[in-house]
Amino acid sequence: MVMGMMRPRFFPIKAHLLFRRTPNKKNIVLLSSPFLIAAFFCSPPFFFFPKAKPFLSEQSKSFTTVMSRASADQIAEDYEALELQKPRHVVKKVLAKQQQEGDGANVRRSIGRPELRNFDPFLLLDEFSVSRPAGFPDHPHRGFETVTYMLEGAFTHQDFSGHKGTIRAGDLQWMTAGRGIVHSEMPAGDGVQKGLQLWINLSSKDKMVEPNYQELLSKDIARVNKNGVDVRIIAGEAFGVSSPVYTRTPTMYLDFTMKPGAELRQLIPQEWNAFIYIIDGEGVFGDEETSPISSHHVLILSNGDGLNVWNKSGRPLRFVLIGGQPLNEPVVQYGPFVMNSQKEIQQTLEDYRLGKNGFEKAKHWKSGSDRF
Repeated sequence: MVMGMMRPRFFPIKAHLLFRRTPNKKNIVLLSSPFLIAAFFCSPPFFFFPKAKPFLSEQSKSFTTVMSRASADQIAEDYEALELQKPRHVVKKVLAKQQQEGDGANVRRSIGRPELRNFDPFLLLDEFSVSRPAGFPDHPHRGFETVTYMLEGAFTHQDFSGHKGTIRAGDLQWMTAGRGIVHSEMPAGDGVQKGLQLWINLSSKDKMVEPNYQELLSKDIARVNKNGVDVRIIAGEAFGVSSPVYTRTPTMYLDFTMKPGAELRQLIPQEWNAFIYIIDGEGVFGDEETSPISSHHVLILSNGDGLNVWNKSGRPLRFVLIGGQPLNEPVVQYGPFVMNSQKEIQQTLEDYRLGKNGFEKAKHWKSGSDRF
């Protein structure tokens, strides 16, 4: 059974759960069974709730969100003058490989593959490319956040609480699944719809919070253009400008486009894990004498206080820089459910089956996504 063809059903779970521990990952357990793994495993979601209001993150409170062009330029100049004390470099490179998820949808998966099961606090990164009639019909989530960033086209979302809307090119949807949600995401128009889908783990204290949506339309995402470098600040800060998005798990998410010949120096909190995903073009990351790396690669960065990037090619380079504070907690994942223990996963399966503890509305809900 394919994830995208699944509708919420409530039935006894008879399959025996098999617990297997991932090699060299002492605190990560993946659960599998013939009953659910094909239906659930890592189908990328897409979300939108147009009336949600973003609010300032704890990381952003010390910065002014709305800035004059003059002050932004001055801060950018001061920012460029900073010298990195411990520059980061690339320690692992993984090519995102194509696979099908949902109902016939094509994705390039980087984080979440066997070569890179996860990267604390990140669970999955997909670059999706979807055309009608493919998509992601009704499916559940619990225990983490999802971030949808549209690159081209549009997706329509609806969930079991009645939220419905459309996210378009350049828009951001940040969803906290928390204690549970069931929803569908389908292409909103003809042609190919493209974007990025990131899954961010929640700490044990936040896994059962109420679901929440934050959105930023493309025109509302903070942007700085300086010396051939254009950056859209989805979360965190760049060139002294910060995003208003609140991140329960402290996170930075920056979309850079660099002109040929441009150079970049970007600060990163030293204790955070960070990675690059190259959307288009090729660039030199970390060490100037290393070979350029091309699109569709994810680059895991060493620890350090920042990153240097050079575009030595003859065409623009576009990539996202994503970083987050590690949770250092056990990760037990069963498809779209991510908790801290096997017992919590078993409870989640029971909650979903019986329609309780966050899944009450799922028992009698159907999106009608087959009409898109």
